[in-house]
Amino acid sequence: MNIHEYQGKDILRKFGVAVPKGIVAFSPDEARKAAEQLFEEQSSPVVVVKAQIHAGGRGKAGGVKLAKSPDEAFEIASQLIGATLVTHQTGPEGKEVRRLLVEEGMNIEKEFYVGITLDRSTSRNVLMVSTEGGMEIETVAEETPEKLLKIQIDPLLGIQAFQAREAAFFLHLQGEQFKNAVNFIIALYKAYSAIDASLAEINPLVVTREGRVIALDAKINFDDNALFRHKEFLELRDIHEEDPLEVEASKSNLNYVKLDGNVGCMVNGAGLAMATMDIIQLAGGKPANFLDVGGGASPKTVEEGFKIILGDKNVKAILVNIFGGIVRCDRVAGGIIEAAKNIDLHLPVIVRLEGTNASIAQKMLDESGLSLISANGLKDASEKVHNALSAV
Repeated sequence: MNIHEYQGKDILRKFGVAVPKGIVAFSPDEARKAAEQLFEEQSSPVVVVKAQIHAGGRGKAGGVKLAKSPDEAFEIASQLIGATLVTHQTGPEGKEVRRLLVEEGMNIEKEFYVGITLDRSTSRNVLMVSTEGGMEIETVAEETPEKLLKIQIDPLLGIQAFQAREAAFFLHLQGEQFKNAVNFIIALYKAYSAIDASLAEINPLVVTREGRVIALDAKINFDDNALFRHKEFLELRDIHEEDPLEVEASKSNLNYVKLDGNVGCMVNGAGLAMATMDIIQLAGGKPANFLDVGGGASPKTVEEGFKIILGDKNVKAILVNIFGGIVRCDRVAGGIIEAAKNIDLHLPVIVRLEGTNASIAQKMLDESGLSLISANGLKDASEKVHNALSAV
C-alpha cells in the first residue's frame, strides 16, 4: 500500500526522523492559512506548495512551486487543485491533484539519496545512499554505480552505528552534518522496520547551510501482508490514487493488477498466471491483467473476476486457465456457467481446466449452450485465443 508524502512524513516524525514543518491543504483557502502559519513560525522567505499524488517527477511536471506570500500560495493552490498532473510515472492519463502539502522552505546546501528496501536475493534489508540526490536511483545505479553505496542489514541485529557512519562517510559529510546524518539514517531504519514498510525512500535528503539533515521528500510503501498488524494505517489509503478496477478487486480479496493488453486473464495461482500471460503473448495478444482468484475459486469469486475483467474496455477476449487441485474442475466450470448467465459475457471466453474432474468440467462447458470455448491443453488454448483475436 502506498501513501502520500505528507502522510509518510507524519509517520517518520514520530520516530525522530527530521522532516520539514508542513501542513496538508485540500483547498486554496486552506493553503493560504497553512502558508500564513508557516510564515509566522519560520524565518524562510518562501514556502513550498507540493501536489500530493502517488507518483514521482512532480517537480518537472509543475507540481512543486515556491510561494513568497500566503496570497501566492493561494494562487498556486488554485492552479494545482483539480488539475491533472502528468509525470513519467503517471502515464499519459496523469493523476488529478486533490490535496497539497504546504511546507517550510529549506536553505539547501547539498542533496543526497537515502533508501531502504528488501533485497530479495539475500533476504536482507538493504540501505542505499547516493551522492546524486533528486535523480532516479535506477538511473544512478545503471550509469554511475560508483556513486551508489549498498549496505546489507542483518535482520536479527538491525542497523548498526558503524553502518550508518559508513553511509555518512560515503556522502562526504563532516562535523555536525555527519553526526546528524548518522542519527537520521538510524532513525529512518527503525521507522522502516517498526511499520513493516516495503520501501522507505528519501529523495532528496538535504543538508542545509545550518547543518540540518532533513527529508525534503518521503516515499513510504507498506507491506500489504503485514497490514493486519498496523490497522491504523489502513485509513491512510487514498483510493483515488489507485486503479478503480484494482480497488474493486481488493473488495473481493482478488489479486488483480491491471496491464495494458487486450486479453483478460483469470487464473488460480501466481505461477500459472505468469505462464498464462506468456501464452497470451505467444498467441499474438497482450495480457490485460494479472488476476489470481486463488486456490478455492468459488462461483462468487469467478463472477466477480469476470465483472472486473469486463470493466476494462481494452479487453477483446478472456482466457480462463484453472488447475483444479484444491478445487475440483467441475465446481469451477459450474461457477463459470453460473457467472456467464448472471452477467453479459459479450466477449469470446476460452476456458482451459486441468486437474480433478477436468473431463466432466469440459463436458459441462460444451453442453452449457453458452458462448464458452473449452480448450484442451495450453497449446489448444493459445490457438483459440489467437483465433478469437483474429475474429475481432
